[in-house]
Amino acid sequence: MVTTIGDLEFYMGPHQLSPHLDNLEDCIVGFIDGANKKLEIAVQELESRPIAEAILRAEIERKVQVKLVLEADYLASKKRPKSVARAFESTGSNETNRALALALLRGTVWLRSDFNPKIFHQKFMVRDGASVLTGSTNFTPTGVGASPLGGNLNHVLIAHSRGLAKAYSREFKEISAGHFGRYSVDGNVAPEPVKVSDVWLKPCFAPDHNPEMEIMKQMAKAKSRIDFAIFTFSKSSGIDDAMKLARRAGVKVSGVLDHAQGNQVWAATHGLAEEGVEISMVRKQHGHINKLHHKLMTIDDRVLIIGSFNYTGPANVLNDENIIVIGNPDTDEAKPMALAARMEIDRICREHGEAFGPS
Repeated sequence: MVTTIGDLEFYMGPHQLSPHLDNLEDCIVGFIDGANKKLEIAVQELESRPIAEAILRAEIERKVQVKLVLEADYLASKKRPKSVARAFESTGSNETNRALALALLRGTVWLRSDFNPKIFHQKFMVRDGASVLTGSTNFTPTGVGASPLGGNLNHVLIAHSRGLAKAYSREFKEISAGHFGRYSVDGNVAPEPVKVSDVWLKPCFAPDHNPEMEIMKQMAKAKSRIDFAIFTFSKSSGIDDAMKLARRAGVKVSGVLDHAQGNQVWAATHGLAEEGVEISMVRKQHGHINKLHHKLMTIDDRVLIIGSFNYTGPANVLNDENIIVIGNPDTDEAKPMALAARMEIDRICREHGEAFGPS
């Protein structure tokens, strides 16, 4: 069930996997359908037809000004066709992405792809300069749980705040000007924290504002526990070292990783487990769970960190990413949201996780 604190809405899904989870596709479509003047959309992948149709309704039926930036890798072919004729054939795994992009172009949507040689990994929208939607969810059938292959465990945050919308619109302006990843040379200052319904929100964008350092700073304030659910967690991140230090300070650290990612040689899994971090792994279950795709952390059930940011070195210095730190370590304003996230992490571990021990 959605957790709300005034003008903040926190969704976890997809609803097909558990009766208490939220319908992320309906959440995203509803956000788009609420636009009256302007939509700025920065998302890695668009493969959901209902979401594409909502964008077209906004552009065509309500005359909303829509601007959209996508990751180029899902639109361009990786191999040159063997003939000119083959170039006109619909083949490959990304044809739905291309077909939806073409429909949006026909609908006169301003659509661009990135020029970042690494990953354009953003997942956010700004609506009418007054509301922001962000989180871990790509706009795909697996991302929102509408695929027969299974759904990805994901989250979405909606914040109705002109202050936060201004920060994300400034980032979108930089993106739409072609400043991606390590080529983001504007040197823009980090956004100021904003207060929404008495809850502090602090956004950070990679690579400009070093989200990794912000996460480590928040972890250093932990008094009793740190809980996490992360798709990709590598040794190239400094966050694993911060977790080890927290453990040595007596803080309980536990979390869940995607099995396919957490078992890689570059993953931080073994080092964390050897330090006493409690780790569970979620395996792919065909027709049920496709991936654990969250990028969630809670600290002392008071602070929640969400967004698109995986815990890797490239995510911090090469990719386009965002996080939001929600709450304050000394107050309880964000506790309902942080506690809901921690309880979902516990549920995933309990119902789908396999305990991991050091080798």
